[in-house]
Amino acid sequence: MSLFGSDALKGKKIAIVATDGFEQSELEKPKKYLENEGAETHVISLKSGSIKGWDEKDWGDKVDVDKVIGDVKVADYDALVLPGGQMNPDVLRTKPEVVSFIGEFVRSGKPVAAICHGPWTLIEAGVVQGKTLTSWPSLQTDIKNAGATWVDETVVVDGNIITSRNPQDIPNFNEKIKEALVKDSVHA
Repeated sequence: MSLFGSDALKGKKIAIVATDGFEQSELEKPKKYLENEGAETHVISLKSGSIKGWDEKDWGDKVDVDKVIGDVKVADYDALVLPGGQMNPDVLRTKPEVVSFIGEFVRSGKPVAAICHGPWTLIEAGVVQGKTLTSWPSLQTDIKNAGATWVDETVVVDGNIITSRNPQDIPNFNEKIKEALVKDSVHA
């Protein structure tokens, strides 16, 4: 591996679904990491143009939208990343086209990675029952009520679902996404 990354994920396409109010670091750091490992990433949102991040306590930077949710198919991607931030998943979970895409992605068996408040969209998609997840602490009751087990760990992998708690967990979160994609290549 070179200083600038590797080709471990060359040929992999990653969907990152987000809207205004995504937690800046939870979109940008996994995106950059996955691209440095050779993957192609697409930021997918509700509208074209750009979406605005939330940087801990105030509005952050804008990120360009590559695709609109209505124009993408699960078959086009190898993995799905769901950044947190409180506003972002709260809006996304009210959009039937997003909930449907996420549910189909999980059922496809491909890696789905959600961090912080991101698991709200997994709950809405009805795909967490019987699973073990982590998240931002305030989601633990929602996760338990959806039939899943909540644990306070840096990163949890249960089947094809990868979850993390907060921005401090991003390095471990990124590694587990990469591992899942590399493992998929070996078993393909």
